[in-house]
Amino acid sequence: MDLGIAGKWALVCAASKGLGKGCAAALVGEGVNVVITARGEAALLATAAELRALNPAVQVLTVAGDITTIAGRVAALAACPRVDILVNNAGGPPPGDFRDWDREAWIKAVDANMLTPIELIKAVVDGMAERGFGRIVNITSGAVKAPIDILGLSNGARSGLTGFVAGLARQAKLASRNVTINNLLPGAYDTDRLKATLSGAAAKTGQPLEAVAEARRQQSPARRFGSAEEFGATCAFLCSAHAGFIVGQNLLSDGGAYPGTF
Repeated sequence: MDLGIAGKWALVCAASKGLGKGCAAALVGEGVNVVITARGEAALLATAAELRALNPAVQVLTVAGDITTIAGRVAALAACPRVDILVNNAGGPPPGDFRDWDREAWIKAVDANMLTPIELIKAVVDGMAERGFGRIVNITSGAVKAPIDILGLSNGARSGLTGFVAGLARQAKLASRNVTINNLLPGAYDTDRLKATLSGAAAKTGQPLEAVAEARRQQSPARRFGSAEEFGATCAFLCSAHAGFIVGQNLLSDGGAYPGTF
């Protein structure tokens, strides 16, 4: 299927690896020019080289910096000739017990996983409406629908973003101008973050890493972890010309792990 977005420009956050990289690769494969951001410059440049090799016909620009800071956002936005597609993404806050988190920990989580996406949306959404096309995808978490007790910081911050998007996405001045905002909720994907989580669990319980990983796989009806490539393909469709009637949705991509009907 031709997604109808060749020649568009996308800003993809936290795209040097993991799910952000998967989204950037899928968009590049569809002929989309991308600006990719990440804090680690070496990994970012390596990813950019891979993306250029994937599709030499597109432009791939890099901005090394922290997207959760004002300076990082200003630099990323300045590098993108126009933002037709925005993929919001940032590393989740650490797990733990809420009794151990002070106000600073909460503010940091909300700033990264709620306020940063909102600031980026604010910067680009009116321009999208004026041009008659815009796609915004926020990478959040399956924990928005099924909270995980040790991820309280993420549960709170991402749920705040979800509530905000539910109202904004349905504004007629956006939806009627072919501007969509949706959230993509990953479950367990084979990323560095998951590996770190599994390693931490193995160290805490004294179990072998593979045993911990296998137990986690068995929690999914798919009996496997997702790949960044398939996550990216889902993201690319939400960014496509064919997805203009998908507005304000929370799309789970978790191998069926969420057990609810709604």
